[in-house]
Amino acid sequence: MVLFFALLFVALAIAGATAFVIFWPLSLVHLRDRHPGVRAGLGDAAFVNPRALWWLLSMRYREVRDAGFTGLATPAMISLGCIVLGLTMAGVLWLWSVAFPEMGA
Repeated sequence: MVLFFALLFVALAIAGATAFVIFWPLSLVHLRDRHPGVRAGLGDAAFVNPRALWWLLSMRYREVRDAGFTGLATPAMISLGCIVLGLTMAGVLWLWSVAFPEMGA
């Protein structure tokens, strides 16, 4: 049963990754077009740059006062959170099943 819930958390991470791949590039294009200074601050390859991802996950994107951008960045932040939460919880439950195999059935 524990591994089943771990699999559900992996599914949550996959759903988050799907939404992230849609919203984060749209957010970056919006920044490139309307806020080049902010976009330059995120660095090259901002799609996978850990500093840019932390900027998104810590909600510092709200400092950009643009409703269009925050409308794109908020779902990207939520989906990134789903990825992190899903993979973390799946890992914890997997470790639980390894440490306590009698409880995994």
